Amino acid sequence: MGRVAAPFGVKGWIKVQPFCENPETLMDNAFWRIGRDDAQRSFEVVAVQPHGKALIARLAGVDDREAAFALRGLDIALPRAVLPEPEADTFYWADLLGLAVFNREGVALGHVERLLETGAHDVLVVKGRREHLIPFVAPIVGDVDLETRRIEVDWGEDY
Repeated sequence: MGRVAAPFGVKGWIKVQPFCENPETLMDNAFWRIGRDDAQRSFEVVAVQPHGKALIARLAGVDDREAAFALRGLDIALPRAVLPEPEADTFYWADLLGLAVFNREGVALGHVERLLETGAHDVLVVKGRREHLIPFVAPIVGDVDLETRRIEVDWGEDY
């Protein structure tokens, strides 16, 4: 949902780079999970407000700049249960990670390793025999089937 970008001030506030389309999703939750992969801790959000394209937040137990600095670069997550169901043809990035990617000829290109936000559109980073950077846009991405964990793309094996 986001990442701790840096400390903000000297009283333990943090600057947050939101990854969600609507940063209010983060602002509306009283607890955030902060960490990496399975090493996450739950923090109570004492205060949060917009700050340009970022957010600034005060977390319970993070009382000074050093404690805030220790969180720098860590991911912010929310429990799946508090997230709204995505609309048709929209997906949470976490749901796309690990999906097998095949082109329209049935050639396996690899698996989604991560996604990049470029401003113009999101990009799938697909790792297989080689790395493919595939724009996540309708003309290129066909069927996304979360049940079979498969994505079909109009993408050549040698692109």
